[in-house]
Amino acid sequence: MDKNLIDVEGAAQALRQFAQERQWQPFHSPKNLAMALSGEVGELTEIFQWMTEADSHNAASHPATATAVRDELADVAMYLIRLADVLGVDLNAAIASKLVANAEKYPVQACRGVSTKYDQLAR
Repeated sequence: MDKNLIDVEGAAQALRQFAQERQWQPFHSPKNLAMALSGEVGELTEIFQWMTEADSHNAASHPATATAVRDELADVAMYLIRLADVLGVDLNAAIASKLVANAEKYPVQACRGVSTKYDQLAR
């Protein structure tokens, strides 16, 4: 897959500079960044915790939750991009590769309209 699915280089550079200006590189180990990412995903999850399915679809536009959703999504994205940068992982290549692998694990004919895990699909 040659298509550029995401372009994170600008964000990676900005986050790298942000960390360098504050001399945070010693704290930005892969372990610490992964833990921070997990914490931010938890904060995003907390927004949705007691919502109905219908309400969850409107969380990004509802006045009570829109700012929090946007902020937590940004935090998750920033930690993910920073982690990939520190590890030297090309997110575009990783996503493209994973999409190919997922297409093999979840063939359209076997999984259309079902949420069954790939190893339980009828083939």
